[in-house]
Amino acid sequence: MKAIINGRLVLPDTTLDHHVLLYEGDTIADIVPQDAVNLDTCETVIEAEGTFIMPGFINEHIHGCAGVDTMDEDAEALPKMQQVLPATGVTSFLPTTMTYDRPRIEAALGRIRQAKGNPGARILGAHMEGPFISKTYKGAQKESNISVADFSWLEPYDDVVKIITLAPETLQGKAFLEACAKHDIIVSVGHSAATYEEVRSIMADCPFYHITHLFNAMTPLHHRKPGIVGAALLDPHAHCELICDNLHVHPAAQELVYHMKGQDGIILITDSLRACLLADGESELGGQKVFVRNGEARLADGTLAGSIAPMHEVVHHFLVNSKASLHEVVAMATVNPARDLGVYDRLGSLAKGKLADIVIISPDDFRVKKTLIGGEVVYTA
Repeated sequence: MKAIINGRLVLPDTTLDHHVLLYEGDTIADIVPQDAVNLDTCETVIEAEGTFIMPGFINEHIHGCAGVDTMDEDAEALPKMQQVLPATGVTSFLPTTMTYDRPRIEAALGRIRQAKGNPGARILGAHMEGPFISKTYKGAQKESNISVADFSWLEPYDDVVKIITLAPETLQGKAFLEACAKHDIIVSVGHSAATYEEVRSIMADCPFYHITHLFNAMTPLHHRKPGIVGAALLDPHAHCELICDNLHVHPAAQELVYHMKGQDGIILITDSLRACLLADGESELGGQKVFVRNGEARLADGTLAGSIAPMHEVVHHFLVNSKASLHEVVAMATVNPARDLGVYDRLGSLAKGKLADIVIISPDDFRVKKTLIGGEVVYTA
């Protein structure tokens, strides 16, 4: 038996002091009052020293970091991401593809499939961001690669693809959505010119759906045209991704979303690119040059091109900006994606019987002090 002591445990609905987290092998064994366990019997005792002890973050939308990208035709790119991400508190993630041609996307999905069993942060599958999107709201996606929705792209990889971002107004009927539901693929509305009415009508039969990086690359909120943002805020079935780097979404807008959606309707993401964790300079995304200066990543024409904020910073920003409680905000990066992805039985919270994917974070600056995956320490600051 191993133990983590003297930290504040962050659970889905509260925080606990004066308790010990016990784990054995790759699994959480129990959470008990500190005076109820004899630490002398423990093989290892990790002293948390007043830090936060929380479940590992699950990042459902990340293109890259540390100089590598999901689309890289390099067998070492995904393993590098898996090794680096625990330093940001991420223990599970969905490598996210871009709007490329079909052979390049399929090759990326094949590499994701192969990397699933690698050591480091767990790959839970893939998030396909495009190519079935709107040219009007393509953002940093390359217009020449935008295509009409075709489920045959996804079907051979239904064991890999977990989320597909698309523009619902471009669909011909609901057959594509029905196929996604049959194969347990989450549909996420994004890079879309859909109206409020189109979103509510097209997505009405979905038990839940995601909104890809809310506010960005979509029709905005207007008092006469509520757009995708209006549908996202009002529809309880819409679970909203938020990039909380304080650039893609203003702090006040983050607070507004919290008041509208609450704990259960928000999923914190990074949408980070290969420039994340690197110094300023020239980078790349989707075959296009990206210029990183003063914490901003933009294309040559000034278009925002993803984030360079790591996950622990995103969570901290939202904690400060939303004024939500710690356990609520942590749930947005753990419980919510785990539930939607169908892995909450083993990931997403600190609970007996779940995998010991654990992050220890400083309460002062929210930096990651230690990360465990399956009960093994994989990062120490």
